[in-house]
Amino acid sequence: MSVDLGRVGVWTFALDGRPATEVREAAAELDELGYGAVWFGEAFGREAFTQAALLLGATRRLTVATGIANIFLRDPIAMAAGERTLAEAFPGRFLLGLGGHRTTDQPAGLLPHHGRPVPTMRAYLDAMDQAPLQGPAPAEPSPRLLAALGPGMLKLAAERTRGAHPYFVPVEHTARARQSLGPDALLAVEQTVVLDRPERAREVARGFVSGYGQARHQVENLRRLGFGDDDLVEGGSDRLVDALVAYGDVEDVVKRVREQLDAGADHVCVQVLSGEEGLPLRQWRELAPALLEL
Repeated sequence: MSVDLGRVGVWTFALDGRPATEVREAAAELDELGYGAVWFGEAFGREAFTQAALLLGATRRLTVATGIANIFLRDPIAMAAGERTLAEAFPGRFLLGLGGHRTTDQPAGLLPHHGRPVPTMRAYLDAMDQAPLQGPAPAEPSPRLLAALGPGMLKLAAERTRGAHPYFVPVEHTARARQSLGPDALLAVEQTVVLDRPERAREVARGFVSGYGQARHQVENLRRLGFGDDDLVEGGSDRLVDALVAYGDVEDVVKRVREQLDAGADHVCVQVLSGEEGLPLRQWRELAPALLEL
C-alpha cells in the first residue's frame, strides 16, 4: 500500500490558530473538494502527531503530511513511535516530512547540539531506524520526506527517504532538485499563492517573503539560485517576491503550479495567503476545480 498524494494538495499554518472543531470541519471539506493531501508546519502551535491524528480522524481518503515535523522538538524514538502509530492506525494515509532549523530563541529540546545539517539529519534517521519499538506494526511503513534545499540534503533525501519536500522555492529550484534527486524520488513542492488584485496581492506576498528574510538556510538557498543583496532587503525585491509567490486570479495560480509540475515536481502543495485571520476556505474552494484538473 502506498500513499497517494495526487498532483495537488494544500499546505497551511492556519490550522494551528483554529479550534479543533473548526479544524475537523475544514479537513472534511478539503477531503470532499478532492485535494490529494493536506500539509501543515510545526512551530509552537499544535504538536505534529496530535495535529495529524486530528486531521486523519476527520477525513476518509485525504493524505495527511507533516511539512515538517521538527527534529529539534522531538527525540528520534518519539518521532519513530508517532510515525509507526499513525501508519498503523490510518493505512496509506500518513506521510512524515522531517526537518528543522533550531534558532537561538527556540528551546534545545532533546537535541541540544545543532551541528551541520546533513550529518545531524543522517544521525537522526539512524536513531529512528534503530528505535526499539513494540506494539502493532503497520502493514507498510509510512513514507518519509526531508525538507531539503541544498545539494547535500537533497542527496540524503534520495538515499535515505522517499524524497524531498522543498519549501519557499521558485520553479528554478524545483528543476535543480529533480536533477539532484534523480527520476525516482518523490518531489513534493510547496507553492505560496495569493488570490487578489495584483497590487494588494504583492503586498501580502512581500509580507510573507520578508518573514523568511532572517532564516539563514532560506537566504543561503536563494543566493545559490542567483538572488543577491538587492533582492534580499526591504522585504524582498519585486523579482524575488514574484519568483516565490504566485498571485492574481485562478489562472495565474494554475499557471505557476503547472510550471512547478513541468519542472519536475510530482506533487505541489499550495499555501494560500489571504492577509486575514482564519482559514482561507473561500480560496481553497475557488481553486479546487481548476487545480485538480492538472
